[in-house]
Amino acid sequence: MNHNQPEISFVSPVYRAETIIEELVEAIQKVMVKLGKSYEIILVDDRSPDDSWSVMTSLSTKHTEVKSIRLSKNFGQHPAIMAGLSLAQGNWVVVMDCDLQDQPKEVEKLYNKAQEGFDVVLAQRKDRKDGFFKRLTSKVYAKIYSFFTDTNYDNTVANFGIYKQKVIASILEVNDYIKYFPLFVKFVGYDTTAIEVEHGRREDGKSSYSVSALVSLAFNTIISFSNKPLKIFVKFGMLISLLSFVSGIYTIYQYFQGNIEVLGYSSLIVSIWFLSGVIITIIGVTGIYVGKIFNQTKNRPVYIIDKTINIE
Repeated sequence: MNHNQPEISFVSPVYRAETIIEELVEAIQKVMVKLGKSYEIILVDDRSPDDSWSVMTSLSTKHTEVKSIRLSKNFGQHPAIMAGLSLAQGNWVVVMDCDLQDQPKEVEKLYNKAQEGFDVVLAQRKDRKDGFFKRLTSKVYAKIYSFFTDTNYDNTVANFGIYKQKVIASILEVNDYIKYFPLFVKFVGYDTTAIEVEHGRREDGKSSYSVSALVSLAFNTIISFSNKPLKIFVKFGMLISLLSFVSGIYTIYQYFQGNIEVLGYSSLIVSIWFLSGVIITIIGVTGIYVGKIFNQTKNRPVYIIDKTINIE
């Protein structure tokens, strides 16, 4: 057993957060003094364009428990989380955003709940302080993802929670090219519960996710975790074929009965364009799945660590 192993590791991806990192660290330190447990704070700079790294460097110089990681480029929030998890040494790991909407004061509640025998305790944000657009897109994504994966996706739960080290080890073994931490947590299982926590307002700036980034994230996660779109198109194709066959038989019968004349070109052209659109869509969706397989087989790293401070 490693006697220097901290009880709790905090992992937080950092992007455009130069004005709030210090406040985040101070809030965590305050909570951990009250809790009386050993800890480390792992901040992962996802190559933020502001001075976040300079602030992180200063904090790591002042406090040995603050460990800083800088990625070689902007890989995204979830690869940044994975980078932090790979170096987390704690018996328990808290994953939280750096914008203080995930409030450090709630960690005591999460930790105490975990001591009841749970491996995962998720933070459930019942009264979300996000803007209308973010709350709307979150609900829409949850509905769409639940439909395509035949699961019940809870949009009040995100990254924030406390996880036993064995859970983190299992998550790191998941070799999917597309990284999405909440879905990995759901995939690995273990004894899981969720408790309500207070959700804070964003202290500074706005979300780094643009509309296009949100759409891309939703699309990638659905394609990566579900093959239901392919099944839907297969069923749709079979339905079109059946309707076309029945329509053809009916048309031939009516023609020989003398009830209809030979159909004109308009209906033929419309049918051709419709079926062409269906075929192109099916080929496109299939191609996307093939592309995902291609990316997976290349086995490229999903993140590259450039620099570390206070990490041996």
